[in-house]
Amino acid sequence: MSDLATLAEAVAVDPLVGHGQDFHVFHQFLERCKDLPAITTTVCWPLSDVALRGAIEAAEANIIKPILVGDEAGIRALARKTGINIADYPIVDAPTENKAAQISVDMCRTGKAQAMMKGSLHTDELMRVAMARDTGLRTSKRITHVFVMDTPAYARTLLITDAAINIEPELEDKVHIVQNAIDLAHALGIPEPKVALLSAVETVNPKIASTLDAAALCKMADRNQITGGILDGPLAFDTAVSEKAAKIKGLVSPVTGKADILVVPDLESGNMLAKQLEYLGGAQLAGIVLGARVPVILTSRADSAETRLTSCAVAVLLHYAQNPS
Repeated sequence: MSDLATLAEAVAVDPLVGHGQDFHVFHQFLERCKDLPAITTTVCWPLSDVALRGAIEAAEANIIKPILVGDEAGIRALARKTGINIADYPIVDAPTENKAAQISVDMCRTGKAQAMMKGSLHTDELMRVAMARDTGLRTSKRITHVFVMDTPAYARTLLITDAAINIEPELEDKVHIVQNAIDLAHALGIPEPKVALLSAVETVNPKIASTLDAAALCKMADRNQITGGILDGPLAFDTAVSEKAAKIKGLVSPVTGKADILVVPDLESGNMLAKQLEYLGGAQLAGIVLGARVPVILTSRADSAETRLTSCAVAVLLHYAQNPS
């Protein structure tokens, strides 16, 4: 029997959770947005098919009111080429990606927009402007990123953080990473999210920094320095998402096997984990930046229009959770 056959047999006999592959959670976010007013959103440099189409489909679903910011001639030419109707949406002309980012950020700073959406420019180009200390979208919170995952092999909404902004976060950074993710989980309808602080092992090892951070974060939660969730760690990935694995290893915790939030040690591990779940596990993902003045819809240039639509829905739910009036 080949290795692949062995793997297939293992998956068939011992699935991670007992439900079919058609299970999805993203539709719940889209349904909730039907009862909420669309929010004005700057779409920064929508000069690819999926970037423009994602924004317009979100507008047609009454999730956002897009303001297209970028090379106007290029946007109109792209719309004609792809058959996307942009007649009803304002365009703010910007000759370069950097200028488009500056305009988009300024509109959010001045209250002309309630969210910002990345188009086809590179993440670094947008976030460099958004994170500028005096002219960007900073608040007292650290800016962090969350992938919201809809994974066929897992019966819960899964949040992975931080896989896009903080490269090698220190303990103080992780406090913000965890709290921001908990606050987002509340906005998504998870009242008391279970937070797994990931590492390679389940015991504190002075030679593995992530285990020390996990232990400290758990104690900080005990002392109400982090609120709104249930923390446990260090936990390996298998024990965070599989009750069977946790039982075999003798772990008893309200988090093991039922994690809603996975806090990764660093950007590299988080990015690889999210992309593996997407490309090998069939997961869908939405990307959102937290801790800024407004939600920032941050998707990959390779993401589909459907992913961008769901990311917009997440931003809307976050906006109204932060601005209930």
